[in-house]
Amino acid sequence: MGRDKISSGSASDEPPKLSPGDFRTYNRMSEQMQAFHNHFRLIWKQLYEACSATGKNPAGLSARQIIMTGLQFCSQLDFHHSIEERHIFPVLASKMPEFRKELELLSQHKLIHAGLERLGGYLEKCKTGEEDMRREEIKRLMDTFGEVLWTHLDQEVNTLRAEHMRKFWSLEEMRRLPM
Repeated sequence: MGRDKISSGSASDEPPKLSPGDFRTYNRMSEQMQAFHNHFRLIWKQLYEACSATGKNPAGLSARQIIMTGLQFCSQLDFHHSIEERHIFPVLASKMPEFRKELELLSQHKLIHAGLERLGGYLEKCKTGEEDMRREEIKRLMDTFGEVLWTHLDQEVNTLRAEHMRKFWSLEEMRRLPM
């Protein structure tokens, strides 16, 4: 009887430890997503710092460089999300509820996309001369979706980590997943 009590403890509820190779297979999507997201974090920080600083040419970026970097950021993040939504999330959603349309990760995409449209629209007007570029306006627009963006970047990577993926996918299935 005492043996049964010991074996029903939490240690037996834990999945077996993954070999290094199996861990890499299960963690591959998380690592790849982290690389993409680190790029977006870097550009966001560069823009945000350039628009937060004061002086004639803070952070070493000219007005034109800020506009072009901002437009490139908007375009690249929008493209990244469209690939996820068309090719990656539908496959993951077949087994993982986090990637279904009505849930948080895709809802975050919608909020981020709305922010990108506002920021990109303003930057396009600045590029054409319709508006004077104001760093404080770019920063204000970034602030409207910055929190959800940063939460999303972290949450998506965490959802794709090995310990979570192995709950839903076999090693063979992981090898066939896109990305």
